[in-house]
Amino acid sequence: TFRSYLPRSLRTYSCVHCRAHLARHEELISKSFQGSHGRAYLFNSVVNVGCGPAEQRLLLTGLHSVADIFCQSCKTTLGWKYEQAFESSQKYKEGKFIIEMSHMVKENGWD
Repeated sequence: TFRSYLPRSLRTYSCVHCRAHLARHEELISKSFQGSHGRAYLFNSVVNVGCGPAEQRLLLTGLHSVADIFCQSCKTTLGWKYEQAFESSQKYKEGKFIIEMSHMVKENGWD
């Protein structure tokens, strides 16, 4: 399986299970999200993730069309991608990614 590697000089988030890189810190939008199993972060873009089929879910902020995302390396479900928001105040989430904190670890330069 092809894996993208983020530069070691950047602060990154990786899969806690297999250490595949997931996102650069600069892609972080918010730390104030709730996943299915606890706190989660919202990212602009991610790497090394696959996307399942989209489905409608009623989340805390209303009805959304979301697709589960999983680590391309170890296949662990990490969170979801917002495909469509049905409320105008939630449109900013479209195309963005939720990764649950329990599935990622910080790497490189977080001292």
